[in-house]
Amino acid sequence: MTVHFIGAGPGAPDLITLRGRDLLARCPVCLYAGSLAPRALLDHCPPGARLVDTAALDLDAITQEFRRAHAEGQDVARLHSGDLSVWSAMGEQIRRLEALNIPYTVTPGVPAFAAAAAALRCELTLPEVAQSLVLTRTQGRASAMPAAETLEAFAATGATLAVHLSIHALARVVERLAPFYGADCPAAIVYRASWPDERILRAPLGALVAAAAAAPMERTALILVGRALGARDFRDSALYDPGYVRRYRGAGGEE
Repeated sequence: MTVHFIGAGPGAPDLITLRGRDLLARCPVCLYAGSLAPRALLDHCPPGARLVDTAALDLDAITQEFRRAHAEGQDVARLHSGDLSVWSAMGEQIRRLEALNIPYTVTPGVPAFAAAAAALRCELTLPEVAQSLVLTRTQGRASAMPAAETLEAFAATGATLAVHLSIHALARVVERLAPFYGADCPAAIVYRASWPDERILRAPLGALVAAAAAAPMERTALILVGRALGARDFRDSALYDPGYVRRYRGAGGEE
């Protein structure tokens, strides 16, 4: 028996990986985050599968489901939204599984920031504009931020910022970022990226709060800030320059 943690992707049912889909199809038990994961993914579960919505469960109750499946020798598909590497609460579940000697695997999913960038049709890193992407959030009830991980510290780098779980604090986010990026810096909010009701809001950072007030959004909205969002006159990458010598292409275009 194995618990398979699976990243469900950002929302669109066809953005789950093939591996994730195939694991869903063969697990007789599926624990899923019903408030975030699309129910259409459950269509991949085998007939008669035990489906458990974990939205209302605490960690002890989820662990009990793992123990029950382990006792019955049934594999579990543990379906989380987005990708499991950030803000998934997978770490605490793994700690429980290891204490119980229950085996597990991890299958990644398409993260929300990637779906948001696709919706914006932009690259978040551009030559000599931004070469780093920072995934962060603001402090909330669920989790405090480490003292050194402030918006100001990240903004000082000039990197592209993807601020998660913070749409409720948009005004404060803009206030803290504006001194570093400037009021004219390109910014965007992507609401429910890849879902049928996806919405995109683009505005300069200084006008973002007013623009959002005209089209209110809550939860599942990602704030993106950085010069790469609007740059058009950036230098071409050296990767495809004919004079750039690399392993698979010699000088003069030879392979």
